[in-house]
Amino acid sequence: MDRSKVEKLWIADKGDGTYQNPILYRDYSDPDVIRVGEDFFMVASSFCNTPAVPVLHSKDLVNWKVISYAMDTLPFESYDKPAHGCGAWAPAIRYHEGMFYIFIPLPDEGIFMVKSEDPFEGWQAPVCVKETAGWIDPCPFWDEDGQAYMVSAFAKSRVGFNSVLHISPLSADATGMLGEGQRVFDGSKSQPTIEGPKLYKRNGYYYIFAPAGGVEFGWQTVLRSRNIWGPYEEKIVLRQGSTPVNGPHQGAWVDTGTGQDWFIHFQDVGNGGRIIHLQPMHWENDWPVIGVNQDKEGCGEPVLTYQKPDVGSVYSICSPEDSDFFEGDRLGLQWQWNANYQKGWYGLDERGLTLYAQPVAAGTQLCDVSNLLLQKWPAPEFQIAAKVDLSAMKEGDVCGMVSLGGKYADLAVALRGGKKVFVQRSGQWQQNDEEERVLQEVKKDELYLRMKVEKAKVVSFYYSYDEENWNFAGETVQATPGRWVGVKAGLYAVHEGETAGGYMRAHYFVFEKLTQ
Repeated sequence: MDRSKVEKLWIADKGDGTYQNPILYRDYSDPDVIRVGEDFFMVASSFCNTPAVPVLHSKDLVNWKVISYAMDTLPFESYDKPAHGCGAWAPAIRYHEGMFYIFIPLPDEGIFMVKSEDPFEGWQAPVCVKETAGWIDPCPFWDEDGQAYMVSAFAKSRVGFNSVLHISPLSADATGMLGEGQRVFDGSKSQPTIEGPKLYKRNGYYYIFAPAGGVEFGWQTVLRSRNIWGPYEEKIVLRQGSTPVNGPHQGAWVDTGTGQDWFIHFQDVGNGGRIIHLQPMHWENDWPVIGVNQDKEGCGEPVLTYQKPDVGSVYSICSPEDSDFFEGDRLGLQWQWNANYQKGWYGLDERGLTLYAQPVAAGTQLCDVSNLLLQKWPAPEFQIAAKVDLSAMKEGDVCGMVSLGGKYADLAVALRGGKKVFVQRSGQWQQNDEEERVLQEVKKDELYLRMKVEKAKVVSFYYSYDEENWNFAGETVQATPGRWVGVKAGLYAVHEGETAGGYMRAHYFVFEKLTQ
């Protein structure tokens, strides 16, 4: 693999003072953003994947990098196995008196808080703010008098209702609630499924930014009141309009040090997940106007290209990491596991990444294997090339490359009866319909695996012994999204038995432009 030819597949910064949406073609669901000085920080949902809750950094709101995770693992043993759709839901990040706070809802366990003086250096252990089920999307807020509050929503799947926003008083250090608070808005009639609230204050008004109408076809609503407890006026400020940006869903208002206002939100594109858009914003009559082409009611629609934010300087073009040559002593921040992970699952040295084959119980579907090492799609079309060494496999090991979604598939090598053979498993999450196809015998221990993703849905696999001549393997799969997440790609090593097996070594995992 020629490293000099490795390139990014999606760059939002056009290099001429403009940008294109999405600014991140990555599944960073439910984003929240703040500015601290000249730095912008973003957090997003991660569900059952760990490390949990990615923290991203930018200098200009367009070019972003992952810098840390809020939690190394989720604080319950139930997440030692994949719990698709559960785990860390929509978080919120705030900065108060020298400390960064992230509020993280686990819909079945409660609302948790982590804090840090420096997000680049990591986060303290999580504190349970409220032990409960069904309270979701919490956002803390400190008023001018120092009183802290939390706005939140509710999951109908846990408590039997939704479309309601709630405000609770918090202790000044945000470690607990001071009473149950009260409902401040019921959107069941005018703003159905309102959720994801973010609480702000400006010009004497309290504002709650919140999406309504559902992820696929909804809109952005803003509420305002002179009293934090309401009553709140309501206004729809952003719709899809004539654009291809459906939703547009949950996000956050952020300003620049130069006085501009911007709004970041996600769009659900299915297999690619919930990708991130940046919209211009300004104020009229103490209401925000988001996007362009506003109607007479002040509701705008998303932009596809626009002038970059004025942040007082020009910064380097970048995007989150993806391709990996497995150098250094720790995994890159682009990687997450399919559940709570153990450090003994992998190793890194001068020879690359070692994945130790972990035992899996008979009948475990591939989508429910904990030690799948995964990362997000970086574009709607691409291919991945990985160089692997299988010489240390043991009888009963299965090692290979995986595409994980609602419809999942792999291309792997199984060592059975003393012979290594290519196998492919595919199935639908939760349908117990997984099938395995035994393909041809493997001729060499060192080989190359390739996955192609075409038209954001068609997944196919190939193998090669010389990195030049590629052979199609298995069947083409029509990918589908996971539970509120896009499709992920990665590597894995398991052992069909009760004890650990051998291992697979990976020398690189590289995203490339799609070739014929």
